[in-house]
Amino acid sequence: MAEEEETSSEETPETVGDALEASEKLTELDALLDVSVDITAVLGTTMMPISQVLQLGRGAVVELNRAADEDIEIHANNRLVATGEVVVIEDRLGVSINEVIRLPKSFTG
Repeated sequence: MAEEEETSSEETPETVGDALEASEKLTELDALLDVSVDITAVLGTTMMPISQVLQLGRGAVVELNRAADEDIEIHANNRLVATGEVVVIEDRLGVSINEVIRLPKSFTG
């Protein structure tokens, strides 16, 4: 049981917010907290000739490469960071995150 307590106190934080709460000093990370990040939810993609794109009009339907029940991709500054699903919040769309994509050690330094 003592071993379980020791393991839980050394767990890696799941979010940046958790890491900040665990830290008494923010140091260099404090400078990044106001940086804006462009978040994009990718429902799917398709390839089509430009001639077909030019013929698209109001009400046109474009078939995507993803099934309706598949997770969508969530990108931060054009980098895949998570997968999730589309949700409706009152009269607006949102995204529920199902899995955070961890970068390989070679990308994190």
